[in-house]
Amino acid sequence: MDPDSSIVSYTPDQTSDHEEMSEWNPDGHGLVSGLLGQNVVLLGGALLMGRALSEQGVLSWEPEVLLLLLMSLSVVWMLWFILRDSKRPGSRPHLDHHAGGVAALLVLVLFAGLSVLLCVFRLGLDVTMRHCKPPEQLATPVIEIMFLCLQTYLLWVHSKDCIHIHKVITRAGLMLVLSTDLLLWFNAVTDDTIHLEIELDKQDGHKSETISSNFDSDPSCRCSSDPTCDIFQKSFEVLFPFSVEYYLMSACMIYILWQNVTRIVSPHHHEENKVSLKSILKGRIIYGLVFGGFVLAAGVIILFLYQVWVRQSHLRLTAFVLFYGYHLVVMPVMSLCSVVGLLVHRLERRATKGGHNPTRSLDVLLLSVTALGQLALSYLSLAAAFAIGAEGVLGQLDLTYSLLSLVELVLQNVFMIEGLHKHPNIKKKPKRSMFKLKRKSTESEERQTVVKPLNGKPAPPVDPNQGQKKTWTKRLKQEICIFLVICNVVLWIIPAFGAHPQFESGLGKQFFGFSVWFVVMNVGQPLSVFYRMHSVAALMELFVTAT
Repeated sequence: MDPDSSIVSYTPDQTSDHEEMSEWNPDGHGLVSGLLGQNVVLLGGALLMGRALSEQGVLSWEPEVLLLLLMSLSVVWMLWFILRDSKRPGSRPHLDHHAGGVAALLVLVLFAGLSVLLCVFRLGLDVTMRHCKPPEQLATPVIEIMFLCLQTYLLWVHSKDCIHIHKVITRAGLMLVLSTDLLLWFNAVTDDTIHLEIELDKQDGHKSETISSNFDSDPSCRCSSDPTCDIFQKSFEVLFPFSVEYYLMSACMIYILWQNVTRIVSPHHHEENKVSLKSILKGRIIYGLVFGGFVLAAGVIILFLYQVWVRQSHLRLTAFVLFYGYHLVVMPVMSLCSVVGLLVHRLERRATKGGHNPTRSLDVLLLSVTALGQLALSYLSLAAAFAIGAEGVLGQLDLTYSLLSLVELVLQNVFMIEGLHKHPNIKKKPKRSMFKLKRKSTESEERQTVVKPLNGKPAPPVDPNQGQKKTWTKRLKQEICIFLVICNVVLWIIPAFGAHPQFESGLGKQFFGFSVWFVVMNVGQPLSVFYRMHSVAALMELFVTAT
């Protein structure tokens, strides 16, 4: 046999696996999938917005059908990836250890379980009221349960993967799942707007025409006529905020997975620190836990009293004063802690981390973007105060609360973002001046002459107080981080369980009007809650990297 022919015949067999691994992938690193996701989100957003703002009966089934189609396609792709594609050898040669932390995954699983329970209650509500519901609405909870379970499993197992196979299909599938998450979140926000508008319209005594016609046309469609339906409805209202936060959180993790497709991670890129209870106890954190415990206990009591008193007309004002008073005490202390943390950053003079890290970039982006929710509410309240004046006790409290929210958010964001960009172990190189170059060189020569006679003996430390300095800066930063973690948990729990004084009697409602202010609140409030959740994760990372 001709040796040349044998070489030619052997070459395709040798490179067949390589060709399969590096199949067609257009330039732009996800351009095709990015355009796909952009158009899907815009189409779905237009349909959902049209349904929320149009008259009753217009665009009633089109958004539901689109969401069903997207969830079904996402379920099919996730099944294909989990059962077949992820099992292929060489499909995941690298791992991003910064992605998919244990704490984030545990919170995701908790929210997923509560979201599945929400779908079960919603299915029971739809079945109870099936004579008033369209048929496609009955199928939505079933498909959504499948979508929730598969997506949670996908993120639990593959959130750290850098996928290197079927790049175009993988990116398109991940972008489809990401678009579905965003549209399900937007659907939940618009539905929440409608439900709260109905409830508050009843409290204020002015129902809109569409609501009145819908409720008066068929009395059997009222949930109050059936005790079982009433239980389903109340359970839906309690679990609803967790579903909203789940879709935001899962969308962020899917985005990191999409960014990591074809990413090559260097060997030294590994997880250096892990958040654990052992690390907190080992650090002997006392003051942060003690004062944070006081803040947490007081916050739980305030939330309980608020929920009880706000429903009673003679105690309603007291409930609002308690809410605002608690925040007006906690937020200045948080701002002071952030300022002290910034001063510690300056004293430590840590070097800035280099290299591209999608997880770190997304962390900073989320801290900046989600903070816009509360920032927008605060600025709009300030604009309302300038226009109509902050009259009365509630008006002055609302104005002060808005100002302190602005200060606290900005200072905490600067503290966290600067800390996330600092290297935990490497200090900045001291700046050298050309005028001191000769002196430094002579000092180095003198140092060498001093060290030479100490052959085989340990050299004394240059600065005896250096270890002490590291200890107190680490301790102070860890105390600050733990205290801010507990405060952010409290500021996450209070609005998540329905304490919204700005929603019910704020300056924004008086100036901008009922409908406009409720739309702003229902977009800004979930972002604010998600910001507090993400702040907890960022502060815990700063805690374990403090040196």
